[in-house]
Amino acid sequence: MRTQISETKNKAGETVQLFGWVHTRRDHGKIIFIDLRDRSGLVQIVFTPGNKGLYEKAESLRSEWVIKVVGKVAQRPEAMINKEVDTGEIEVQPESMEILSESATPPFALDTDGMEIGEDNRMKYRYLDLRRFRMRDNLILRHKIIKFIRDYLDKEGFIEVETPILTKSTPEGARDYVVPSRLYPGKFFALPQSPQQYKQLLMVAGVEKYFQIARCFRDEDTRGDRQPEFTQLDLEMSFVAREDVIQLNEALLIELVQKMLPAKKIQEIPFPRLSYKEAMEKYGTDRPDLRQDKNNPNLLSFCWVVDFPFFEKDKTGGWTFTHNPFSAPKPEHFEMLLKKEKIGEILTSQYDVVLNGSEIGGGSIRSHQEKILKSVFEIMGFSEERINKNFGHMLESFSFGAPPHGGIAWGLDRLVNMFSGEPNIREVIAFPKTGDARDLMMDSPSEIEGGQLKELHLSVKNE
Repeated sequence: MRTQISETKNKAGETVQLFGWVHTRRDHGKIIFIDLRDRSGLVQIVFTPGNKGLYEKAESLRSEWVIKVVGKVAQRPEAMINKEVDTGEIEVQPESMEILSESATPPFALDTDGMEIGEDNRMKYRYLDLRRFRMRDNLILRHKIIKFIRDYLDKEGFIEVETPILTKSTPEGARDYVVPSRLYPGKFFALPQSPQQYKQLLMVAGVEKYFQIARCFRDEDTRGDRQPEFTQLDLEMSFVAREDVIQLNEALLIELVQKMLPAKKIQEIPFPRLSYKEAMEKYGTDRPDLRQDKNNPNLLSFCWVVDFPFFEKDKTGGWTFTHNPFSAPKPEHFEMLLKKEKIGEILTSQYDVVLNGSEIGGGSIRSHQEKILKSVFEIMGFSEERINKNFGHMLESFSFGAPPHGGIAWGLDRLVNMFSGEPNIREVIAFPKTGDARDLMMDSPSEIEGGQLKELHLSVKNE
């Protein structure tokens, strides 16, 4: 039976069966030292000339070859203990070895943190880059954070519901990725920018407490630390006010940090709250970094920003939403919205949670009345025909007894990135796109064959 390498430290005197990759090889005189690596760690294998056949096999080993070793775990001499390695007090004396797979020479070193290597090269060979312990630790941290969130929300009575990936193109702030339909020529699906409409429809359906670790897609221009596809924690609750949503999310974030990241310290509990106006006047941004010591990497300063303007002027001089057209105005501004008066003064129920100067989540209490949602689109200049074409399904659903509801979405990639201390979100995503939205490993986006284009009733016009 296979033994994980991390378990060998407790098995001195026992015979173990190990599988893994050759991490490094060192020849000291006539002794060959192999550091064997699996996901759990490293262990030193010592080959001596006493077993000629085994020794000759070991001479052929190179970096990243995959091998099986059966051997006895022995305590290292005191002078040979390596306290920097978890298994540094033991070594394995091999009795047999099998080469399972040879490796070409890797295009870059894998025994470093990888930061010295050009990112394009790392992205092209991502399956190798992920072999680093740093990258392994990032994926494990991501897994544990998501598991903690799932377990926490399950105890709070939430149901995880998957929503469609193939959906309808509607104006929600960014460009949609569209998917042509073979069966319905000239018509297209869109990939969701968020599950916004579906989660509201789940509230209409009586689910009451929904969450999802959701994949989202936005065809944005290159903008720093963004990805064309990303992951959200998405949740929605019925029969709640703003305070209910804020309290649930604040409690979740506090417990997540305290139990999963004990080395981190939250600067202030409960989280401070600022109005948008106060944040802009005092800090010049609606994502203020409130850390008292910005040189302390383990200091976490959360805050909530509330009372955002609902509308702002767009490039053409018309009105557009600042966050989300499905938000409800603050209760005291309902009449202003319905009468379309003092539009620039209407405040939305939007709330953003900020961590160390980055927005990690945002949500609102939603419109659950047909007349409120319709007024928002009318203020934005939508015609009756366009409103019904794009959002008729939402308006109709509200006519069947929609509960008051609200929710939030966290940017999970960004949150894990900040908790890990990595420089960008690509370090905590298994297979990210480059900064200019390309997948160098799969060589995409790419052209498709003429037959596929014909089936989809498409043609490509070359400029």
